[in-house]
Amino acid sequence: MQRYMLMVAITIVMAGAWTNASAQSSCDRACLRTMLDQYLAAVVKHDPSAAPLVVGFRQTENAINVRPGNGVWKTVTGLGAVQRRYLDAATGQAGYYGTVEEGSATAVVTVRVRVENRQLTEAEWFLARADDPGLGGPRQPGRPPANLHNPQYLAQNPPPDRVVPREKRADRATLVRIVESYFDAITSHDGSVALTHPGCGRAENGSPAPAGRFLPPAAPAAPAPSGQAAPPGPGSNDCVSGLANFNLQMVVARRVPLVDEEAQVALAIAVFVRKPGSPTPRNVFSEWFMIDEAKIRTIYTAMFYPPADLAVPNWPPYDGNWPLPTGIVPAPAPPRQP
Repeated sequence: MQRYMLMVAITIVMAGAWTNASAQSSCDRACLRTMLDQYLAAVVKHDPSAAPLVVGFRQTENAINVRPGNGVWKTVTGLGAVQRRYLDAATGQAGYYGTVEEGSATAVVTVRVRVENRQLTEAEWFLARADDPGLGGPRQPGRPPANLHNPQYLAQNPPPDRVVPREKRADRATLVRIVESYFDAITSHDGSVALTHPGCGRAENGSPAPAGRFLPPAAPAAPAPSGQAAPPGPGSNDCVSGLANFNLQMVVARRVPLVDEEAQVALAIAVFVRKPGSPTPRNVFSEWFMIDEAKIRTIYTAMFYPPADLAVPNWPPYDGNWPLPTGIVPAPAPPRQP
């Protein structure tokens, strides 16, 4: 009897898992694209009712929860010159990387949405705007954007829009490992750990910049040939140059929520935590990895620099703050004198 009950329990659990997987996989690539476009169109129309949002739909903008109808639902007036869509039917997620228009201003963005039972349950936005704080703090009057915001350069050097032939694709598990190798290289300050092509490009909020060195926005350059990397910044070597002296303690709260095997693109989200005592702020980033021949060719980012007390990234399984402000965790009391 106990064995029978155990088998019944296992069957119920497996049936539930199959049902969840079936519900997610019921939205294929075409369905995910339609859902993503419907959501973006609803945002542009400032009308949450124009998208199939579930009750309790959750949206964040730079880690802050926003109710449907507020935030980008009010500010976004159109999609921009750069529009890339990435689809992951295995996880039921779709992503947009590029630019959006907010009246006369342009923001560089990542948007991630989750689809369940052909309804939208989540939206996560990373927005880089011209006047947002950057690595050195607020933007100074008469100075370029402090956060390397450069939609013009991004428009001239956009991510490739491609379908990679099946025989040239790495599988999703391999793509995730390749992404993780990059973060391991940053944490260990050893560029040789990362699986990258020589000369790999990195565009931060639209500007060409290598990891470990944050350069001022470059002057507009000639477009790169289709499918090639955005050129790295002036005087740089590649996307892992400068790691030996990079002011970073660790890459935390890592997620790789979306993998588009057809495009050989993976979306990673994490937080850079600086070395102890450093006044340099954390930054929270979305990074789109363009992978060729099982190596990173180019990385495109949308990132922001949160205030010290903001809980980031504010998405499970990493809800908390990285690191906690010193005022929350008191310093240990000094040892008592005998």
